[in-house]
Amino acid sequence: MKYFRKILRYAIPYKRYAWLNIVSNIFYALFGTLAFVSLMPMLKVLFDNSEKITVAPTYQGIADLGDYFEDYMNYFITQKIESSGELNALLIMIGLVIGTFLLKNLFGYLAMFFITFLRNGVLKDLRNDLYEKTIKLPVAFYSEKRKGDTIARISTDVLEIQHSFLSILELIIREPLMILFTIIAMMALSVELTIFVFVFIPVSGIVISVIGKSLKKHSDKVQQEQGFFLSILEETLGGLKIIKGFNAEKIFNEKFRQSTTRFFKFSNALLNRQNLASPVSEFLGIVVIAILLWYGGSMVLVEKTLAPEAFIVYMGLAYNILTPAKAISKASYNVKKGNAAAERVLEILETESTIKDAPNAIEKESFTSGISIQNISFAYEEEEVLKQFSLEVPKGSTVALVGQSGSGKSTIANLLTRFYDVNDGAISIDGVDVKNISQKSLRSLMGLVTQDSILFNDSVKGNLRVAKEDATDDEIIAALKIANAWEFVENLPEGINTNIGDSGNKLSGGQKQRLSIARAVLKNPPIMILDEATSALDTESERLVQDALEKMMQNRTSLVIAHRLSTIQNADKIVVLFKGEIVEQGRHEELLAKKGTYYSLVEMQSLA
Repeated sequence: MKYFRKILRYAIPYKRYAWLNIVSNIFYALFGTLAFVSLMPMLKVLFDNSEKITVAPTYQGIADLGDYFEDYMNYFITQKIESSGELNALLIMIGLVIGTFLLKNLFGYLAMFFITFLRNGVLKDLRNDLYEKTIKLPVAFYSEKRKGDTIARISTDVLEIQHSFLSILELIIREPLMILFTIIAMMALSVELTIFVFVFIPVSGIVISVIGKSLKKHSDKVQQEQGFFLSILEETLGGLKIIKGFNAEKIFNEKFRQSTTRFFKFSNALLNRQNLASPVSEFLGIVVIAILLWYGGSMVLVEKTLAPEAFIVYMGLAYNILTPAKAISKASYNVKKGNAAAERVLEILETESTIKDAPNAIEKESFTSGISIQNISFAYEEEEVLKQFSLEVPKGSTVALVGQSGSGKSTIANLLTRFYDVNDGAISIDGVDVKNISQKSLRSLMGLVTQDSILFNDSVKGNLRVAKEDATDDEIIAALKIANAWEFVENLPEGINTNIGDSGNKLSGGQKQRLSIARAVLKNPPIMILDEATSALDTESERLVQDALEKMMQNRTSLVIAHRLSTIQNADKIVVLFKGEIVEQGRHEELLAKKGTYYSLVEMQSLA
């Protein structure tokens, strides 16, 4: 139950609904029991089997509760028959039955009404916390996990918690109270018969618990497989052009079919065990009822120690125990299923982020002198990417990083923004280690333009406001003009309010990249990081984007990671990397004159 307790803390803000539910359930259980007990005076009138008592009985204590209840009922019936006649007395008794059943159902509805707010409130808060944690976790977390698995945890696993864990909140009070009140009524009718019945109930419980033991294991497999095929779906939608372009539909169809086949097998195993709970518990309940009929029947027919109408009501009460007992046994299965879902959800919620603000982290609001990278080393798991790398980037300068793929260029940008942390060495801004600056204020100093234009399914305005939430339309248009993007945005059907589609797919590559630059311009940060911002563009788009970048980099400190060397000829310093180490650095003309690694890279691109 440890996972259940952790999930239950989300119910605290909605505790008033829990209390209202508890009160409603108390009355539901009370009137649910009285509904059956109220049949007894009606049956006594119907069978003309009531003893005529004209003086109200006195209560002698709990030991004589049954006799007191019987005498008071006979007294009540006697009074009604004498004052209204037998037929009218019967109508009053029928009205009593209808009234108790009506009150039972009214309080049952109110209990469900109040618990709905609690269940859906917990669901909302749990999803919100999961999404917030998803954003807070470092980029490295998602290089190891499948995105589809995270989506499955936020969607289907949270729903499973609602259907399993939170459904038992309805049962915690209502069903045990129903059983308790019913047992009290049964004891009042016949102590001997009740003791006999409860000899057989533990046997039923043992049988039911044996069936439920394997449910969590099977539920775990179902949820893991669901995360896997959602990952395949997410990858398929992201790479649809490649799948179609390489005629790879068969490969992905087969991969998806294999996953859904496994899901089919695991789900069958889980549901077959789960579905066994209800018939087994019902059958065991009927066995108890059958034994009860035999033993109680002998008390009515042979021993004459129990009145027929009392036995009929007793049978109704015994069946009244069966329904909540079944609900409780079903809830125990649901808890086992919910355990697996809660474990997966809590795994994300309780994952400690490896990138944290230091306890005394400062809020840095300005950039005054420069960036210093001192003897840093970094490895992705076992693979070393940077070795004792050092670099100074003075304020107002443009430094370009070049080299072959895998030389560590993009890693430097990831470390500077603290998407990852260095293994050794330090990166500092104005002499302050980035680990001692809060992540929010560190990133507020930086603008980022990546090779892949990351845009959202929103309007042009919505995409740019990611950088500055309260930006005015005039500010947005000014940023678009600097980025050479206004020329196409103003011709869109609704201008800056035009939706650009999923990942900006309604736009060309150059247009998307210019929107990314406009977003960085709107933020207006003192430090700009350009990660191969022109590598995927055609010549015309590259010219426009390069012009936009040059405008944007004016009076800013820029770190440019370049694939196309033609875009960095005016950089103040060009740093050439090879396998995580600096092999050359200097201005464009100086490096060409050396005829070293940089010269070779330029020659290769010129030939290309």
